[in-house]
Amino acid sequence: MKSDLMMDFSVDRANHSITVKREFAAELPLVWDAYTNSDMLDQWWAPKPWQARTKSMNFSEGGHWHYAMVGPQGEEHWGKMSYLTIEPQRRFTAQDAFTDASGTVNPQMPVSTMDITFVQKDGKTLVTNRVTYADLAQLEASLKMGMKEGLTMAMEGLDELLATKTK
Repeated sequence: MKSDLMMDFSVDRANHSITVKREFAAELPLVWDAYTNSDMLDQWWAPKPWQARTKSMNFSEGGHWHYAMVGPQGEEHWGKMSYLTIEPQRRFTAQDAFTDASGTVNPQMPVSTMDITFVQKDGKTLVTNRVTYADLAQLEASLKMGMKEGLTMAMEGLDELLATKTK
């Protein structure tokens, strides 16, 4: 599904960061729920044909979302998003890391801090996600793993999900 909604993916190597701005054709409360409710996250977080599957979620400061990205042959790649700050329907920050099924962080893989903001305008919601890494090597590793392509596909999946919720 090709979207005419705005998406901007910019890399700032000097500051070890990626900024993704993405517009959605839905009201802010629904988009907020799509990012903060495990039932909705499981429907769009992974790029197709992969699927996200929540093991546990506590969306609160100090809480986390522990999930697997499950491939078409059943392969699993685990991740954990640990919530640092939450300003309901405005923004949240979280540390995102690759883990094993028990939630232990894999020190060989990139770890990022995400600062995700939500702004509503004219019936649409703009989500800005600033992803920061400790060093350039982790940023480059994420890009090499296909972060831009995977995120673009996941956002298109979110478009499809939001369309089913706004009719």
